[in-house]
Amino acid sequence: MPGRYFDEWQVGDKIVHQPSRTVTETDNLLFSAMTHNMQPLHLDAEAAKASEFGRILVNSTFTFSLAVGLSIADTTLGTLVANLGYDKVVTPKPTFIGDTLTCSSEVVELRESKSRPTQGIVVFKHELTNQRGEIALAMLRTVLLRKKAG
Repeated sequence: MPGRYFDEWQVGDKIVHQPSRTVTETDNLLFSAMTHNMQPLHLDAEAAKASEFGRILVNSTFTFSLAVGLSIADTTLGTLVANLGYDKVVTPKPTFIGDTLTCSSEVVELRESKSRPTQGIVVFKHELTNQRGEIALAMLRTVLLRKKAG
């Protein structure tokens, strides 16, 4: 599915993205290693077992990246000029290995670009929910999108 152009969005538009994604131990290990995040809660089963969570926590920057990735096809694929910012990122519930995460997006703001007449700014609220219906991550993502030609 291609993304939508600026003028194809309306405030309040909502999408539940598919597919969902089950997080694996390999996802967590590789992402943590690639980003040099050596937090024992992400990598050391014994240290994680001794924590209040009792098991390994998935690296929250992985869940952040996954939310963006799961949303791209329906929102900005082929129409994005630039990601302008990420705001109000929260992780109200931890993500564990084996959790299946689903991303949803809602348009919360639209505005014309003052300096680029062929483009506009969209603010999406992205939420990742797990298989228990808990919000694992929420954020605002501001993007600059092309307008439809013509």
